[in-house]
Amino acid sequence: MKKLISMFLATAMLFSLATTPVFASNNADDMRAVWVSSIYNIDFPSVANKGNATAQKAEFSDKLDKYKAAGINTVIVQVRPKGDALYKSNLNPWSEVLTGTQGKDPGYDPLEYMVEEVHKRGMEIHAWLNPYRITTAGTDIATLADGNIAKQHPEWLLEHKNAFTLDPANEGVKQFICDTVAEIVNNYDVDGIHFDDYFYPAGYPLKAGETLDGSEANQRRDDVNDLIKRVHNTVKSCKSSVVFGVSPMGIYKDITNGSYTIKGSPSYYSVFADTLAWVNNGWVDYIVPQVYWETTHTTAAYENVVNWWNSQMNGTNVKLYIGEAIYKDAVASEIGKHLYICDKYPNVKGNVYFSSTNLLVNRKGCLDTLTKIYNSSTTATAPIAPTVADKDNLSNKNSTKGMDTSVKAKTVEAVSNKSKVLVDGIETEFEAYNIEGFNFFKLRDIAYSVRETDKKFDTIWNEEGKAINMVTKTPYTVVGGELTSSGLAKTKTAVKSEALLQINGVQTYCDVYNIDGYSYFKLRDVAQAVNFGVSWSQEQNTIGIVTLVGYSENN
Repeated sequence: MKKLISMFLATAMLFSLATTPVFASNNADDMRAVWVSSIYNIDFPSVANKGNATAQKAEFSDKLDKYKAAGINTVIVQVRPKGDALYKSNLNPWSEVLTGTQGKDPGYDPLEYMVEEVHKRGMEIHAWLNPYRITTAGTDIATLADGNIAKQHPEWLLEHKNAFTLDPANEGVKQFICDTVAEIVNNYDVDGIHFDDYFYPAGYPLKAGETLDGSEANQRRDDVNDLIKRVHNTVKSCKSSVVFGVSPMGIYKDITNGSYTIKGSPSYYSVFADTLAWVNNGWVDYIVPQVYWETTHTTAAYENVVNWWNSQMNGTNVKLYIGEAIYKDAVASEIGKHLYICDKYPNVKGNVYFSSTNLLVNRKGCLDTLTKIYNSSTTATAPIAPTVADKDNLSNKNSTKGMDTSVKAKTVEAVSNKSKVLVDGIETEFEAYNIEGFNFFKLRDIAYSVRETDKKFDTIWNEEGKAINMVTKTPYTVVGGELTSSGLAKTKTAVKSEALLQINGVQTYCDVYNIDGYSYFKLRDVAQAVNFGVSWSQEQNTIGIVTLVGYSENN
């Protein structure tokens, strides 16, 4: 037994050395940030803690500890979601996300508390404002707090698609936003002021006969440019050390340069945001384009967009950070690859993740991946190419309550797994498949193979929850037919399944595919849930299930 454990650990160590993501430089000073969204109570405060100052403080501090542990060094907190404030203001009413009622005092100053807690941990905090938004739905001004600027100046409003925004062309609006920014910078020790990608309402109509490159459209862009310039000057006049940044849509304009094409919703035309004017004139200290696509996207492939933005920074003093859509499975699952791509471009100085909730529920293992990369001091001149086993190591880990578990029907190729499988050193025949670089096994086959070990578990159908419940440390109930194979080693069609999985009654998220009427689960997802080891020997083409050790993402 000792010899078997030693062999397994040696294999695991070799595997870890061969596949750990390695980067050309140790960018510890780069931006490693997370967006903390307050609109709709997406990230903070949670709906459950509305109106409870003590609980909100504890919630925020707990999140900070988790960010810090992952290697995050900056939090970008939405403190003015829609014409209201998560701070004590003479210009904007208290936000309804704090208590459920706009204008109601929450009993403490959230931004004051946040700044103190963030700085206590050696991190930075940027105050995120949506400059123009007043409502997300509804045009009844009477529902707003008395201190809301929309009640005081209804003539400043634009109405579009059953919502109100402040008119970017209005001089009073421009000055009010600058005054709002000054109030924050003068009263709070924030490290930055941050705007998101909402400027003119997307699709706000032009006058008849006007075009997106015509005089009215150009005037809209000029008015937005004027605000960006004035906000930058306001920030610097209040406190020169505070930075000002904007996170625009990821695509400036549709571009074809011969080697690649970028097409999508362009900020220049969609919301009248001339982002390159801000960069070229130095009206922002940093810019965070929302490059919200995977590497294989057909019209906006991740690296193509990053490459374009990198080239636009040449000759400027503006820092470039890349916005990451970890709320999308396709992006969260390849976040390590994104960081490697960014590391190749000298003007990319960090990444920002949207948003906190998706990070902390470890969507598609993104928290595990970032923690591993950000807490590694390893440097090298080039990355080591990932193997199939390394791809398997990128499986989703500890996704929890609050995560979107909906999946679209997806048909993929399932290749019969030709690898030998050893269970505690004994060769065992499984009908298993490789799907998009990951090894998938029948759940009952795994349960049957470890039934006489300390890692035994049972599988029970939960009718109420409509889910398969894995009950750990429980003898497996044999139903017959386990570890049987059709004997036909061939490629089959796998269909993405909506089967839900619970672990000891707690729902989790994992990839499940249906092949010939059976549900196949990712081996490493099961291994982590039950806490047994998985090894891979490329030389011997062997997968090992080892119940004598616990699960490690490096083995």
